[in-house]
Order: sequence, then C-alpha cells, then structure tokens
Amino acid sequence: MTATMNVDTGRQRTRTALFLAIAMAATVGSALGFQYLGGYIPCHLCLEQRTPYYIGVPLMLLAVLASMLHAPAWLTRGLLAVGGLLMLYGLYLGVYHSGVEWQWWAGPTDCTAGAGPVDTGGKGVLDALDKFVPPSCDKAALRILGLSLAGWNAIASLVLAAVAFRGALTRD
Repeated sequence: MTATMNVDTGRQRTRTALFLAIAMAATVGSALGFQYLGGYIPCHLCLEQRTPYYIGVPLMLLAVLASMLHAPAWLTRGLLAVGGLLMLYGLYLGVYHSGVEWQWWAGPTDCTAGAGPVDTGGKGVLDALDKFVPPSCDKAALRILGLSLAGWNAIASLVLAAVAFRGALTRD
C-alpha cells in the first residue's frame, strides 16, 4: 500500500506543479494582454509584480520535469516551496501596490514620473514620442469589481502560494 501511496503522491505533485506553471503563465499572460492588446501601460510597480511569475513559470516546469523523471521527492517539494515563496513575494507586491493606489501609504519616489508634462526640449511633439513616460503608480488604470489589477494579482498570488505550499508539504 505504501508504494501505491508514493506513486499517487508523485502524480499529485506533478499535477500541482503543472497547474501552477499554467496558472502563473495565465496570470502574467493576462497582464501582458492588458498591456499589448488593451493598451494599458504598466507603471513601475506593475512591471515589478510580474517578476515572481517570470521566475515561477520555468521553476514549476522544472518541478514537473523532476517529478516525471522520479527525482527524489525532496527536490520536487523544494521547487514547489520556492514557488510558494515567490507567490508570497507576489502577494506582498500586490498588497503594497494596492495600498499605494488607495493612498494608504506612499509609493516609491520613482513611481510618479507620469505626473508632470513631457519636456520636448525645444523640439517638436514627434521628437517627444521617443521619450516614454510611465504612468504614476498611485492611480489604478482599471478596476474590476472594485479591485485594481494589483488587487487581483494579490488574490491570485495568495491562491497560488497556498496551492504551492500544499503540494510542497504533502508527505509521501
């Protein structure tokens, strides 16, 4: 019976890592969709919130591979735990950015570049187009059901962290 439980747990870890890889890719993919298809220009904090996903997707694919190749369980569990830690960092970033948007606390000083006018330097408007001015971090570009995209990212990160830690802490 123990051998059957180990195989089932290994398959469960594979499914968990695969789910996390797909869910992380879908989350960051939707952010990229809002940017490139929807025309929402991300601020500095928006771009920073993508980093845990950029690291997490390949990491979870590595966990899938490790599990499928029957690597030691500690390796797959460790990769899932690191994925959970990445999502906790994503949760922190999402909550922090949401708080900045709601003016609960101040954002970083480099996040207010969009507040002033564009200096054309005596040239024309077309020359100024080469200078990208990011939006301010304290203004939510879009709210869905009352939450900004940073708020939704915090929720997604919390759920993904819980899934990752559950997979990492499941014993053989």
